Amino acid sequence: MLELAQIRSDFPALSQKVHGKDLVYLDSAASALKAAPVIKALHQHYKKETANVHRGVHFLSEQGTRKYEATRLAVQRFINAKHDHEVIFTKGTTDSLNLVAFSFGEKFIAPGDEILISTMEHHSNIVPWQLMAERRGALVKEIPINDAGEIDLEAYKKLLNPKVKLVSLCHISNTLGTINPIKEMTTMAHEIGAKFCVDAAQSAPHMKIDVQDLDCDFLAFSGHKIYGPTGVGILYGKEELLNQMPPYQGGGAMIEKVSFTGTTYNHLPEKFEAGTPAIAEVIALKDAVEYIESLGWDDIHQQEQELLEYATKKLLEIEGLKIIGTAKEKTSVISFVIKDVHPHDLGTLLDQQGVAVRTGHHCTQPLMERFNVNATVRASFSVYNNKEDVDALMAALNKSLKLL
Repeated sequence: MLELAQIRSDFPALSQKVHGKDLVYLDSAASALKAAPVIKALHQHYKKETANVHRGVHFLSEQGTRKYEATRLAVQRFINAKHDHEVIFTKGTTDSLNLVAFSFGEKFIAPGDEILISTMEHHSNIVPWQLMAERRGALVKEIPINDAGEIDLEAYKKLLNPKVKLVSLCHISNTLGTINPIKEMTTMAHEIGAKFCVDAAQSAPHMKIDVQDLDCDFLAFSGHKIYGPTGVGILYGKEELLNQMPPYQGGGAMIEKVSFTGTTYNHLPEKFEAGTPAIAEVIALKDAVEYIESLGWDDIHQQEQELLEYATKKLLEIEGLKIIGTAKEKTSVISFVIKDVHPHDLGTLLDQQGVAVRTGHHCTQPLMERFNVNATVRASFSVYNNKEDVDALMAALNKSLKLL
């Protein structure tokens, strides 16, 4: 089992008080707290190592370039990519998905083609495809879910046809916690010639990702969800596909030769990394990846599942409380509503007691409409949470409900 006391000490934010109360942070699905090694790496770069990468021959630039590319190798290992040049640095999951929508769309999507996404998707995995469909004359179609918040696989089978060129799906729902059967769904998509894109923003902190085993064509996640910096993310893509896709943006790094008679583009991964990147953030991302790996995936899973079960049992003791998302396979997220109580009111009162949760539609408005709610309260857990955090949530909830 994980040594929770030690882990909690690795996250300086947990030592502070909010409104005079010890912080109970239950909003990791939005953004995880930062691990001490990550903070140290950021500080070190800005204090002593600032220089651009891939540009200079002086010591600081060469040192920064080595560290920058070491992160690419660490991410390759983290997701088991076949090649390090299949790892593209972006601003985050949203940026990665927009890159695929634009570049893949320009090359492979024609009028009348179809893109499949599910009801439970984050807006970042809906709107880029809608924008691409408008440009290309394509159609975006919805894969429905059942009342438990699980993909309707029979409906998915019926939607698959030769017109479908791409399926894009979250690995884990940020609102429901549902773990989707990505490997099975990828195989089904490939059988009709479609490509498969995975939004792994929520799965990257909670489960081992193996892109070769999943056989997905694209996969995206963010640094800030895995205890790393904001402003940096990853797009994985199969080499063959990335080589065929046109650049997403133009500028420095992505060129081979520029002239007024024509420009040729750089090889992977630089072809998709225009401009000065988030250098310090990319370098510190390596520390985040290595921190997760040091904990061990089996222990992470066991600790988080025990906490999810404990919290679920406790919350269901509250009269009038309904959990939105009861999939058989889920992790680390509980979204709920309480009869006659507005989530925003509840979230405000919880905050006054030092408990940080998320309230609202969680950038999943189609999902809210599916369950006929405007908003939910969402408590999300991570490796630094313990049963005392759940007990604090329950005490704050009961006090808030009496006030309301």
